[in-house]
Amino acid sequence: MLKKSLASLPRSLALALLCAGAMAQASAQTATSRIGFVYTERLMTESKLAKAADAKLQSEFSKRQKQLDDAVQKYKQSREKFDDEAPKLSDVDRTKRTRELLDMEKDVQRMQREYNEDLFQRKNEERAAIAQKAYKLIEQVAEQDHLDVVLQEAIWTSPRVDITDRILKLLDK
Repeated sequence: MLKKSLASLPRSLALALLCAGAMAQASAQTATSRIGFVYTERLMTESKLAKAADAKLQSEFSKRQKQLDDAVQKYKQSREKFDDEAPKLSDVDRTKRTRELLDMEKDVQRMQREYNEDLFQRKNEERAAIAQKAYKLIEQVAEQDHLDVVLQEAIWTSPRVDITDRILKLLDK
């Protein structure tokens, strides 16, 4: 029926009516969207939870860090002692001490690797707990402010869409 009525109109008028209708529909679909933005890295470094997690990890790993530092120092001292004494040692003693140093070096490297892996895992666990709490708070703020979307990565954002400070305050409660 629409085709018949459009067909009876001059071609340019029919085209104008179709364009006007399409523009009206497009403007109705592009109603203003509300956007929020959160710097998640700030949440992971500036919040009280993040600082408490860092302090917790520091105390949890300080004993192992000291043991590792002591092992590294002992290896360096043994290495220096060997370097000084090597010319005076017999071939058998030199070979024996070289093997001992290699074993000591492997142990130190293993200790460093295990320490780093454990620390990395614990940091990830603590960050995941903070992220989970932050996610719930972001959802609450988004619902309160009737936001359509909350982004966490952008090249640039306007300060009026940045909700990071609000989330930080809520996390610190």
